[in-house]
Amino acid sequence: MKKLSAFFYRVSTGWVALLGVVGFVVFSVLVLPVESARAEVFSQGMGGPDTSFFYDGKTLVQMAEVYGEAGRAAFLKARWGFDLAFPLIYTFFFITSTSFVYRKAFARSAQLPLVNLIPILGFVFDLAENTATSVVMAMYPRSGTWGQLLAPVFTPIKWIFVSGSMVLMGIGLLLWLKNSLNLRKRKNQ
Repeated sequence: MKKLSAFFYRVSTGWVALLGVVGFVVFSVLVLPVESARAEVFSQGMGGPDTSFFYDGKTLVQMAEVYGEAGRAAFLKARWGFDLAFPLIYTFFFITSTSFVYRKAFARSAQLPLVNLIPILGFVFDLAENTATSVVMAMYPRSGTWGQLLAPVFTPIKWIFVSGSMVLMGIGLLLWLKNSLNLRKRKNQ
C-alpha cells in the first residue's frame, strides 16, 4: 500500500492534478445532467439506487418494476458505460488532487499519509454497487437475489468513501494553506 501511495504522490504533479480537476468538472457539467435526465424519465420520480444513500432490497425491486423493461435495459447500459466512466474520472480526480495537496501540505515531512488511497475504496464499492444493482435489474421480476441483499450495503459504503475523499482533499487544502501562511509569516519576520 505504501508503494502505491508513494507512486500516486510522485506522479500527481500540478499538471496531472489540474487534468483531474478539468476532467471531473467537464464530466459533471456536460455528462451528468444528461444522464440524470435520462434516468429520471424511467424512474418516474423514484430516483435510482446510485444517487440514494439508504434503501432496502424491496425498494430496489420496486425501482426495477417502475423502470419497466426499456428502463431496466437503459439502466444496465448506463451502469456499464457512463457509470463505469464516472467512477474512473472521480477516482482519478480525488487521487491526483489529494496526492498533490498533501504533498504540498507535508512538504517538510519524510513520510506522507496514505489518505490518497481512500478514493480507491470509493471506486471499488461503486463497482460493487453497480454489479449488485445490475443483477437485480437483469433478474427482474425474480427477487431474493444476492444483488438485492448486497446493493443496499454497498451504496452507503461507497458514499462514505466518496464523501470522505472530498473531506480529506479539503483538509489537505486547508493544511497546505496554513503551512504556506506560516512559512510566509516566518520569512517576513
